[in-house]
Amino acid sequence: MLFGMAEEKKPIRPEESLAKMVAALKETTGRSLEEWVEVIKEKGWQKHGEIVSGIKSEFGVTHGYANQIALRSKDLLAGAEPKAESGDPVAEMFSKRPDAKAVYDVLAPKIQAFGSDVDVAPKKGYLSLRRAKQFAVLQPAAGRLDVGIQLKGIEPVGRLEASGSFNAMLTHRVRVTSADEVDPELLGWLRNAYEAAK
Repeated sequence: MLFGMAEEKKPIRPEESLAKMVAALKETTGRSLEEWVEVIKEKGWQKHGEIVSGIKSEFGVTHGYANQIALRSKDLLAGAEPKAESGDPVAEMFSKRPDAKAVYDVLAPKIQAFGSDVDVAPKKGYLSLRRAKQFAVLQPAAGRLDVGIQLKGIEPVGRLEASGSFNAMLTHRVRVTSADEVDPELLGWLRNAYEAAK
């Protein structure tokens, strides 16, 4: 914000969020949602857990994406358009935090690009980012996305603050108020945490 003037941001609608997820799905997994639906039909998978397990084990897709494929494919398998509504823990988590969602939409694909072993697990009020162990969390807050990072031995400096009472399982927190703050510095801290979580 410059001199109190900022461009007004419109909240992201669920259908826009779904479109971004579907676009990232093709880029990240090599298949579109419709192509995944065909795979699910061919395999005869019907239950959510069966779809998630099958996609993970047979295609090496991370849990976060496999879960989204299973959730989104339900409507397509039934012949309806997919919906971004209740039942999607990520959509629910960000439903009242559009500023945090805007940051998440930019940050999440960059973190997923670290490797195919990045697992995004929705928890109550936050997303846990794991490899062999948790290396970060993404927690929506009023006007921002709090990014908790596990960086043992690194002194807090500038916006990389000590986690304090934010999360005892992590060492640091970065308060990200806009997508512009998803920069090489933040991604470097997250990549270091990811690399250490083997």
